[in-house]
Amino acid sequence: MKQQQIGILDMGSNSIRLVIYTIDENGCTGETLNLKVTARLSSHIDSDGHMSKSGIEVILQTLERFSHIVKQYPLTDLRCVATAAVRNAKNRDDVLQTIAENSDFSIDILSEREEAFYGYLAVTNSTGITDGISIDIGGGSTEITSFHNRELIHYHSFPFGAVTLKNDFFRDAQPTRSEMKQLTKFLQASFAELPWIRNKQVPVIGIGGSARNLALVHQQHVRYPLAGLHQYEMDVKDVQSVNKMLMKMTNQQRQLVDGLSKDRSDIIIPAITALELLLHAVQAPKFFISTKGLREGLFYEMYLQPFGIRQFPNVAEESLYQLSIDYSLNPEHQKQLAVLGTFLFQALNPLLDEPLSKTDLYLLRWSAKIFYIGSVIYAESRSQHTFYLLTNTSIDGLTHEERLAVACIASFKSRSQLKQYIAPFRHWLSAKELKKYELLGAIVKLSFALDSAKLQTIRSIQVEKVSNQLLILHIYHEGDSYFEKQHAEKNKKHLERALAKHIRLDFHDICMK
Repeated sequence: MKQQQIGILDMGSNSIRLVIYTIDENGCTGETLNLKVTARLSSHIDSDGHMSKSGIEVILQTLERFSHIVKQYPLTDLRCVATAAVRNAKNRDDVLQTIAENSDFSIDILSEREEAFYGYLAVTNSTGITDGISIDIGGGSTEITSFHNRELIHYHSFPFGAVTLKNDFFRDAQPTRSEMKQLTKFLQASFAELPWIRNKQVPVIGIGGSARNLALVHQQHVRYPLAGLHQYEMDVKDVQSVNKMLMKMTNQQRQLVDGLSKDRSDIIIPAITALELLLHAVQAPKFFISTKGLREGLFYEMYLQPFGIRQFPNVAEESLYQLSIDYSLNPEHQKQLAVLGTFLFQALNPLLDEPLSKTDLYLLRWSAKIFYIGSVIYAESRSQHTFYLLTNTSIDGLTHEERLAVACIASFKSRSQLKQYIAPFRHWLSAKELKKYELLGAIVKLSFALDSAKLQTIRSIQVEKVSNQLLILHIYHEGDSYFEKQHAEKNKKHLERALAKHIRLDFHDICMK
């Protein structure tokens, strides 16, 4: 597969953004460039519904800047789209003609359904959420979708966004109590038009800059220890608390709040209010942030189209694959760790006082695929680097709690080291969970020892319970496994400690008659 670069130009109602994605020879993707101009196009719509000359001039100036940049990149494809501000302008044909005559870009206007669809596509290709409601608050429109089993069921586009709500309801950036009451009444009535969201009790996923800024402010406020916004989890009380805090401030004070962009300080309150009221209408148990939205949805469609699909079969597995390629892990070795870890998990589970769950097996297998990923930075401190990398790298398809669990297991070195790592996250984990992650980490670490030469000589593992205090691991191998025996004997102590049992290792060469 040849390396490709794909450009997405998104002409939104609040900002115009150019993003360039790279697809490497292995099919792995990454964001190469992300540039934004805060154009506020929805503010350039006059009282008759026309895009003003000043608005068109802003578009042309921005496109001229982007044109110079695009020419420096060997793009395989470039998709340019416009949303509500241009779509709803009464002179949109004139706007498009002016763009065509005075720039190097050809702009497609997305329909309301297309705008909603690409947001939904981004969410279902970058999270593990199968049933939910998404909301994308733009500058001039708000798209809401409902999906079940990852399939789009309903969509609706409201002709209002953060910018237009602010302009329509607030005289300035500091809303009065009366203005907030009117805004609340309007939003409640708007959401009441959608019977398919009422009391659905499914997660709500927020897309777009306003949702991201809300989460950033909350993370700063609570001193959140884990890096990353994507799949960040809040509830309605968290959203309310941030909104109340910001409403008490002047616009100048809001501009100084950590996590809040200056160019959103005057429009953040109507946006958060809309999110809060939707959560109430849905009776949502959780609110998740998706940093992937319209642009990523467009990219996923272009990326997956050659394969005849529109969604990754398994988001987490795809993310872990890309992560392993990014850090040049040995795929056969990591696969062997997952296989051996599964043998041990299934053999030991019936012997445990509290059996592990199917979810725990997923955690083990995910962790095995990126075990000691930090080796690529410095082998001698691979455990420390692994924990740091995984707690500071967003992994699509894994919640933040799952990512922390994987970080604990994939970096496992010893019980004492694990306790040291999780000190900043201690309030997240119960003693029971910590004990479980120690056990899963010890299983993967022993599996790692059993493939020391990275030749996959171990074929299967069986466990024999001799007594309550002694287990025998029967390890079946093909050919010489000298180093596997040596390292397994050295590392079995971690599993013995986790199980509170003695372990004897018996190796059986299945090639010998």
